Amino acid sequence: MQKIVSRIYNYFRNVILNFGENQISEHYSSQKYLFNSAEADMVYSAKSLEALLTFAERLLEVMQRTANLLKSSQVNTEIEIIKAELEVLERQFLRLSPLALAYEKNSTGQIEYSPVSSNLSQNLEIMKGILASSDIIIREFDFGLTKRKGSLIYVDGLTDKEIINNNILTPLMRRENQDKYHLPTIDIIQKEVLTVGDIKKSDQMSDLKNYLLAGESILFIDGISEALIINTAKWETRGVEKPDTDNVVRGPREGFSESIQINLPLLRRKIHNSYLRFEIIKIGHQTKTDVCIAYLSNVANDKLVEEIKIRLNRINTDAILDSGYIEAFIEDSPYSIFATIANSEKPDIVAAKLLEGRAAILVDGSPIALTVPTLLIESFQSPEDYYVRPYFGSLLRLIRFLAYFISVFSPAVYVALITFHQELIPTPLLIAFAAGRGKVPFPAVFEALAMGAVFEILREAGVRLPRPVGSAVSIVGALVIGQTAVSAGLISPIMVIVVGITAISSFVIPAQADSSVIVRLCLLLAAGIAGGFGILMVTLTFLLHLASLRSFGIPFLSPFAPLSLSGLKDAFFRVPLWAMTKRPAILNPSDIIRQGFPARSFISENDKHSPRE
Repeated sequence: MQKIVSRIYNYFRNVILNFGENQISEHYSSQKYLFNSAEADMVYSAKSLEALLTFAERLLEVMQRTANLLKSSQVNTEIEIIKAELEVLERQFLRLSPLALAYEKNSTGQIEYSPVSSNLSQNLEIMKGILASSDIIIREFDFGLTKRKGSLIYVDGLTDKEIINNNILTPLMRRENQDKYHLPTIDIIQKEVLTVGDIKKSDQMSDLKNYLLAGESILFIDGISEALIINTAKWETRGVEKPDTDNVVRGPREGFSESIQINLPLLRRKIHNSYLRFEIIKIGHQTKTDVCIAYLSNVANDKLVEEIKIRLNRINTDAILDSGYIEAFIEDSPYSIFATIANSEKPDIVAAKLLEGRAAILVDGSPIALTVPTLLIESFQSPEDYYVRPYFGSLLRLIRFLAYFISVFSPAVYVALITFHQELIPTPLLIAFAAGRGKVPFPAVFEALAMGAVFEILREAGVRLPRPVGSAVSIVGALVIGQTAVSAGLISPIMVIVVGITAISSFVIPAQADSSVIVRLCLLLAAGIAGGFGILMVTLTFLLHLASLRSFGIPFLSPFAPLSLSGLKDAFFRVPLWAMTKRPAILNPSDIIRQGFPARSFISENDKHSPRE
């Protein structure tokens, strides 16, 4: 007991004599608390004094309790509580030297320092004031031989009540277990009583609030200035289902869910590798959304991972509700019509990109994962290309390139030929065009713009309406409007054919569906103004813009610009998998070797016959 009293005296003496010395904890950065005005300095000093007084009050409380124990005969029964209190004070004293470095900022940017009190009633009042909501459940109870008061707080709907009842409340309140521990200290409860896998301790109310709103349960014990954070998070969510995007004929059909706890195991199941890393940070002052960075530490470039962390930490916003929010904040070219960050809903696609040296960003609440860096060529690649034979996969890829060029250039080329370059059209075909446009009162460019607008309206209606109704609206609307417009002489038949081919082709490349609409519109207007010369100039402008884009420092047009011969193995054509021995060099992976060469054993002429023969 004499040692405990001596420690209390030394703590109090150190607070008085050493306050303000430069004993900076390694967990904090002094640059976070630089002030440039007298008013800010005054607020800083007031908060410093307030925190010091709070610490002194707690220290005085411990000293008074120790004095009372010296006068009584209950030293043996309370000695563990005093030791636990001293450990908490010791940690807090380290955060008071210098004092301001210990402050954490809350969602409003104000300094927040609210330690857990040893008074249970005071802690409950603080939590009720912070979380005044009807879905906050507070369960008070008595337990232990000394009938110590406790309180369990959790959010209804975000927690697993079976764990709360069977693994927390039952072990604490069961009478046959009370003789197993003489005094219910925080360490005994954590290590010997509760049967939950993930339990943490905290002495800050701000930390407890954040954990509580994330689905954890908070356990307060009267007389102990710490609380237990017990992992009981569980809520209703959509399971693993077939994704609506990236459909394949051959290959996995599972997709990400809105829960990050489901999505991370899906990646771990694809990559059984100890180098697979998941780093979760919270973004959003109000939502505090979990954002996870996934990468292979032995493959991904360290500078890439560091750059992702820097960009994510720079985000200063109230809410992150979807991965699209993250994309808008961290992309290289926010004013470009081309997305420099790829996204996918399928774990096999994300896993394949991680194995190439990329990194993925997953957001809790969103089934869409982001992958960086990305290249333009990835929009024309499908996961099914690698699940089928290389010849058929290469043919499918060429079809996608053709479909993209048709969807972008066909309306503009038609308008340019009809308006400016009739001599390039064969005579029989020109006569047919002229007959079809004989009764049309509008120029060709207006026809194309009107039909393009109608098509976008029908597509948007089909997406927003329920799936059965949306499909019917799109099909019936296109047939009725097209046939009626031709019969009325407002639109030529050839224009309906051009717009139909354009619409069908645009669905082949969903990754470029957004940008292709704008590119098609620009080319169409240029063709209506300057014909083929306008198309050429707009095309060159877009090519120059694409060549200037970067995705986390990687050229967006790679492997074409700059030219990479090894990268062309997986560009227009796909070589066999055993021939792709290296990862894309443009990504600068830590380990560029994907597999040895040759990656397969070829059968010699002498071994062709089966041993059975």
